[in-house]
Amino acid sequence: MASSFNNAHNFRIDNFIVNPLADPLSELKARIAAGAIHDSAERCDAPKCYPETRVAVQDHLYRWIVDGDGEVEQPKKIKWVTGPAGTGKTAVMGSLADRCAKDGLLGATFFFASWSASIGRRRKTAFVATIAHQLAQHREDLKNAISAVMEKNSDVLEKNLHLQMETLVLAPLREVVHQSEGLGLRGAIIVDGLDECEAEQYHDTKIIGPRAAPTRTDAQDQLEILQVLQAASLDPCFPFRILIASRPERVFREFFDPEINPTSFAQKLDLNVEHNADADITLFLEAQFDLIRRRFNFPPSWPPPGTIRTLVENASGQFIYAATVIRLFDTSHREPPKALLDAILKMEATRTTSNPLEQLDALYMQILESSPDPPLSVRWIHAIDMITRYMGGYAFNINMLLQTDPESNEAEHLLGTLHSLIRIPLPSDQTRTEYGFYHKSLLDFLKDPGRCGKLYVVESERRVFIWDAFVRYRSDAMY
Repeated sequence: MASSFNNAHNFRIDNFIVNPLADPLSELKARIAAGAIHDSAERCDAPKCYPETRVAVQDHLYRWIVDGDGEVEQPKKIKWVTGPAGTGKTAVMGSLADRCAKDGLLGATFFFASWSASIGRRRKTAFVATIAHQLAQHREDLKNAISAVMEKNSDVLEKNLHLQMETLVLAPLREVVHQSEGLGLRGAIIVDGLDECEAEQYHDTKIIGPRAAPTRTDAQDQLEILQVLQAASLDPCFPFRILIASRPERVFREFFDPEINPTSFAQKLDLNVEHNADADITLFLEAQFDLIRRRFNFPPSWPPPGTIRTLVENASGQFIYAATVIRLFDTSHREPPKALLDAILKMEATRTTSNPLEQLDALYMQILESSPDPPLSVRWIHAIDMITRYMGGYAFNINMLLQTDPESNEAEHLLGTLHSLIRIPLPSDQTRTEYGFYHKSLLDFLKDPGRCGKLYVVESERRVFIWDAFVRYRSDAMY
């Protein structure tokens, strides 16, 4: 006789609810930072290398992924790619990830982003889970091995990163390697923007006095991830090569310094030193100005001779400068294109140092001063950054919070000329889309009084501005 309980599920016996066992890989997926994966929806507008640019850099890194440095014994499985803001690290890593994925050589990616509304992209918590989730898609036997350890160690995602890496990545890899001798296991794990990882705080940072726990620093969590990746790379069964891209902050300089850290790493790649970007920036600007000329039916003589050479010199190897210049023409700037180009070419940076960001700073300053109220626009930018990162919120909600007159269109008034710096949703999309920033260097600029000068706003004033907005909004809601 057929059982009365065939196909029954989620049923109750007295006060007990019986549920089927959850799929271990579904539990893993629920804890990843989906937006940090190279082809995620969140990264749909992420920078990529313009066609035929950064070819030598990409080829260099691709060859290293495939062949290493030619070593047979004790292969060097970690390579550091570095360079200051705006040198195109994220674009190179994104394009390289696409190339590796197409060729079946991509193990996993994680793109940190301090500006992201997704906390998973800003902190370390989801790092190993996200790597393991992608490796589980790499091949069936690895998927089964990761599923088995997840089922056996149901609390592993509550453990520290070292234990997570050992349990979710290294143990399954050892099993697969021993069963199949590792056939077909190779490729890259790409970690970009690790310098943007923020510290995870485990204690109440508001407590002061003798009972206060020390506050973790960003560098401590960044170092923890470096050490976890280093430990993985030293395991004989670990078949992947790891690329880590970051700015040359102290924690990275010291970690990859052979005199401080005796572990053998592959030779670092400094995009600002070893690969002259001038030719690539020239190619990018020539192609973009050709499109602009056709769009506005300008004569073949436009832009004037020497224009691109001047812009390349101003860029000082910073792709972000060239990209920002072009976005000025692509965002319906209020000045006619010819007048806009003349204004850019006439800009003068204060050349008191050899800082390659001086021209970028001058460009940022000119764009910000095109706003009818630059100081207030800057306060809005800081508020958008803080609200989006710490609370989240669509553009419409932020506009309603910050504007002083509910009937005004203060956002358009203040930000209308800043589309080359801020990703501003269309009016029809603002109730379901967040603001975004094209590059972290804008926020770096605004938080450094030595760079932004009179537009600098101290942190306490930024917080007061947001607090006043909340008080005003709450007061208006009561009447």
